[in-house]
Formats: sequence, C-alpha cells, structure tokens
Amino acid sequence: MSKFKNQNHNLNPKTDVKYRAYYFSLDIIKFTSELPNEKVYWVISDQLLRSGTSIGANVIEAKSASSKRDFIRFYEIALKSANETKYWICLLRDGTKVGKEKKEEVYKILKEAEEIANMLGSSLLTLKNKRNN
Repeated sequence: MSKFKNQNHNLNPKTDVKYRAYYFSLDIIKFTSELPNEKVYWVISDQLLRSGTSIGANVIEAKSASSKRDFIRFYEIALKSANETKYWICLLRDGTKVGKEKKEEVYKILKEAEEIANMLGSSLLTLKNKRNN
C-alpha cells in the first residue's frame, strides 16, 4: 500500500463540485457530438461545448489560485459559464427538433447545470461571508 493518501477518499460525488463539473463536461461532449450536422446546431453545439466544459476548467483553476480573491474570481467565472450553459440548453429545448426528440436527455443536462450553478452560487456566498445566519 502506498504511503501517500488519496486526497479524494472522503469526497461525495453528489456534493463535490469538481467531480460533478468533470462528469458534466463528459456528458456535454457526448451530447454535442450527437447533434445533427446542420447549420443551426453548429453554433449552439459550439457554444454549449465551450460553456459546459468551461465550468469544470474554472473550478480546477480555482484549486490552484494564488489568493482567496483569485479563488473567488474563478468560481464566479464557473458560475457564469453554468448560467450560459443553461441558456444554450434552453435554446435547444425550445427552439429545435432535437429538444423534442431528446427531451429526457435535454432535461437531465439542464437539471445538472442548474444543480452545479446552485452549488457554485452557494459556495460563493460562503466565501464572501454573505450567508444569512
């Protein structure tokens, strides 16, 4: 057995934003790769891919931040990316045939984006000491 401890041995995948954002990125990659090869989907899938994978990238960047202020800034960017992701998913849901054909998958992705955004928002409130007591 290694003398080094796994730093993630106590993490709960349901409450660990880093874990959730990583697997969300994988879901976004898979989902966008399955969109039809039509002009309307090119822009949406490109933006969805960028914003959806940016969430986790910014959470990881926060982990190596040089200050609390820097850490907060990366979480703020991750939250903005999560909100942008929700926008692109809603466009797919409401404005395309894919939204109707893959309704269950679209709602699953939207729900996960909302939950990750809520986790980030809650963390930011704590970090900024703005929690209601």
